[in-house]
Amino acid sequence: MMNKLYQTRGFKRILIFIVIALALYAMKSIINLILLTFIFAFLMDRLVQFIEDKIPLNRKLLVVISYATIVGLLTYGLVMYLPMIAGEITALIKQLTAFYTSKHDNVVLNYIVSQMNEVKISSYLEQGVTYLLKYFTDISKISLQVLLALLLSLFFLLEKPRLIEFTGKFKTSKVASIYVEIEFFAQKFVRTFGKVIEAQLIIAVVNCILTTISLWLLDFPQLGGLSIMIFLLGLIPVAGVIISLIPLTIIAYSIGGLMKVLYVGIAIAIIHGIEAYILNPNLMSSKTNLPVFYTFIVLIFSEHFFGVWGLIIGIPVFVFLLDVLEVTENKKS
Repeated sequence: MMNKLYQTRGFKRILIFIVIALALYAMKSIINLILLTFIFAFLMDRLVQFIEDKIPLNRKLLVVISYATIVGLLTYGLVMYLPMIAGEITALIKQLTAFYTSKHDNVVLNYIVSQMNEVKISSYLEQGVTYLLKYFTDISKISLQVLLALLLSLFFLLEKPRLIEFTGKFKTSKVASIYVEIEFFAQKFVRTFGKVIEAQLIIAVVNCILTTISLWLLDFPQLGGLSIMIFLLGLIPVAGVIISLIPLTIIAYSIGGLMKVLYVGIAIAIIHGIEAYILNPNLMSSKTNLPVFYTFIVLIFSEHFFGVWGLIIGIPVFVFLLDVLEVTENKKS
């Protein structure tokens, strides 16, 4: 009975999945490098394929040109605009701090601020500032990880056909049965995790552009810092929009009162509607159409176990598990 159980495909698949999960846990010290390499390789491969369909050039040449262009633009942007954006973010933090510490004519706002004091939100803010300081202290380590991930993804794309050919030899090796199951998980992972990350990135970029234009029309200050905040929060499904509303509402009230808050609410509602009814249906598969309750539960648990990364990769990983378990949406006839 036990021998028959060991030989079943389902048992092998579960066992190999557990081994892969344990291996990733053992490599948690370099998980940032692994995730960044995968994301860069997947996104750049999609970009190269898109350009290759439009311009029939040598693939390796397209890979080199694409990487050189992206790295050049990022370097130029950092050199030219980083000091300005850093100044805007500093001014934005000062504005939010001034709002929190000052008295207001509005009774409701004073009550909210007093309740925030009672729950010792200042201690949470201090913890957040401490985390940011530690994050920026480790900026050299993060920069090195990004550079290594770019190099690894570049080498992967340059040798992609050769890598596929070489890896395919394991199908006829003594570990063929194990290789088949690993290939199954790899294909599922690329099809779900990769494409959901790609969709989240596109949605974040579109949301950032539309929101920044709306804030510009409403005469908001520090648009550079706000646009970066909106883009980063846009990578978090559903919750990112809600979180971004808090600082936007505070700034709107500071510069224009309740009417400005109303205008911001209307603008964000319209942009969220575009995301929910136009972007999501076209970019996300049916499996990612999760109920909001599930989305928040996944985000809470993934943030607890994976930290900041969990907010970004929590939903893609959950969608990958749904695909492995073949949890599909029932189609109504």
